[in-house]
Amino acid sequence: MISRREFTGGVAAFAALGFKNRAMATPLGLPLGVQLYSVRDQMKEDLDGALAGVSAAGFTVVEAAALPKKPAAEVRASLDKAGLKCVSAHHPFGDLHARFDEIAEYDKALGAKFIICASPGHRDATAKGAVTLDDWKYCADQFNEMGAKLATQGVRFGYHNHVGEFAETEGKTPYFELMRLTDPAKVTFEMDCGWVSVAGKKPIEIMKSYPHRISMLHVKDFTLPVTPSPESHDAKVTELGRGSIDYRPVFAEAKKSQHIEYAFVEQESFDMPWKESLKVDADYLRKL
Repeated sequence: MISRREFTGGVAAFAALGFKNRAMATPLGLPLGVQLYSVRDQMKEDLDGALAGVSAAGFTVVEAAALPKKPAAEVRASLDKAGLKCVSAHHPFGDLHARFDEIAEYDKALGAKFIICASPGHRDATAKGAVTLDDWKYCADQFNEMGAKLATQGVRFGYHNHVGEFAETEGKTPYFELMRLTDPAKVTFEMDCGWVSVAGKKPIEIMKSYPHRISMLHVKDFTLPVTPSPESHDAKVTELGRGSIDYRPVFAEAKKSQHIEYAFVEQESFDMPWKESLKVDADYLRKL
């Protein structure tokens, strides 16, 4: 015989375990994460409603991007209300270069432990057009400085790729140059597996080559052309499991590395109603 208190406590513990399992993205055992750029339009219209939709899909951690212009305390309150934890935030190089301290304070107020640069910049701020190899070297220097500064505040700095990082530039591949030129103690990498695949590269091979440099993943699916490359623009984004990218081997390799701390879905556009789309993504990750 067990008491009513013991029975109800056991039920509560079982229910909590069920929620934990629902919120975890196997096989890495990480919380289900999403990049809020996915719901940028929805956040502009109704921040609380957008975050509630993210939570209802099963996500528990988020990476900030394209937030509405609201005080950090107000955004943090909306995140708390939805039961979401902000662990990382994205910013373009130009903003970080111009307002680094302001951005760092804002992101820390949200709870972020990572600040991620999501684009390169030019050495000459007035320059336009293609990013040169010298520009990439300048970015690496700036990233080392930003990373060193954030490290004193208990925050890690990182870089997120798109496709251009894999286009050969003056005989070099910028992504691998960034790996070479940045200090591992100051700069980590958030590998966008979708854009890596669009560029014709293999996320698995990059993780094998740089097992200690990548701490976060972006997970998205594309319908890819027959021969993807950095110059190809035929890839079409879609929901996870509905395109060309099989994430089972990607997560298997990530599990081997034991250095991946977060994996964020980024659904840049929707092939169906947005709430349904996010649920498809979350379900795909859970089934891995």
